[in-house]
Amino acid sequence: MTHTITLPCGTLRLAVEAAELPLDALCGFASRRSRKRGFVFVSRVLGKHVPVRPRVIADTHTRLAEKLLNLPGPVAFVALAETATGLGQGVFEEVARHTGRADAVFLHTTRYRLARPPALGFEEPHSHAPDHLLYEPADAGCADRFRRAESLVLIDDEISTGRTLRNLAAAYRRVNPRLAAVHLVCLTDWLGPRRAALAAELDVPVTVHSLLRGGYTFDPDPAFDPGPAPDVTGRGDHKDAILSSNHGRLGVRGPLTYDLDAMIAATGVKPGERVLVLGTGEFMHPPYRLARRLEERGWDVWFQATTRSPLVGGGELGAVLEFADNYGDDMPNYVYNVADRHYDRVLIGYETRPLPAGHRLPERLGAAVVQF
Repeated sequence: MTHTITLPCGTLRLAVEAAELPLDALCGFASRRSRKRGFVFVSRVLGKHVPVRPRVIADTHTRLAEKLLNLPGPVAFVALAETATGLGQGVFEEVARHTGRADAVFLHTTRYRLARPPALGFEEPHSHAPDHLLYEPADAGCADRFRRAESLVLIDDEISTGRTLRNLAAAYRRVNPRLAAVHLVCLTDWLGPRRAALAAELDVPVTVHSLLRGGYTFDPDPAFDPGPAPDVTGRGDHKDAILSSNHGRLGVRGPLTYDLDAMIAATGVKPGERVLVLGTGEFMHPPYRLARRLEERGWDVWFQATTRSPLVGGGELGAVLEFADNYGDDMPNYVYNVADRHYDRVLIGYETRPLPAGHRLPERLGAAVVQF
């Protein structure tokens, strides 16, 4: 099935080869404020740029996890910052629950520097903030699994050219030459003819797992002017002081545990209220877990997260709110589709403490701060 999408940045043509869920259920489309790549796939099941029901996110975790239950171990799961950190950790936790395996480790890449040597670094060519870091797991057992993995599972929200994941897999193979197989996991796979070339480039078996498979072409509109791109690369200073807890950046062995009911009680959220839970930047999965628990207890809940990605408003992006980030870089961050919607209560989940004085998002949204 073919689709033609006309955007301010140009024309996107899609050919869907196979799908577990319809294209319209999985994603929409928007334009970037970027000259590197003008378009962006806007997921409707991820909970990043568009608010999503937690149960919908949980369903995507389950669907993808079911494709990964019988991998040779040890297994290293790596999710890409910032968009896929929550997706990757959710898939990892579902695999852990289904299998009970004790030879897996999860960690995610980051744009933030810590006072510890990275295990490896690589680039995301089309991103506004191209440099990724992946740190050695802090726990010795997690580090051993990471270094000896036979199966490497790389998770991103969508795969279009495959260059980012190829760069990451190649960097990891230099760390672990005994790697036997690479598994690429995403919501939508747009590799098309590139799919067959990935294994040859990496010289290791590569399997792509997704909810939709297809290909795309893009014809940019030369008249499109995104304006000057904001600097979203950050200061590059060490963030150890404000990132005092490890929620996945430094490796975890299994599902995270939080006293979510106590957190809910502390927020004062009332029965019957319509609630939005916001994650912040790379910190998506723990706030999602809070949203899911609220939903399980009967609240009308939506989830999404802030981002450093500057996109063009309109279409899928009904409202754009810009604010200073919460990681101390004093750079623009964004949240989409919040300011024009009505919620009785907004809860914002943070891993950073203390919050910078210039970060005014809670005040602007009338939101409660939830520290993890």
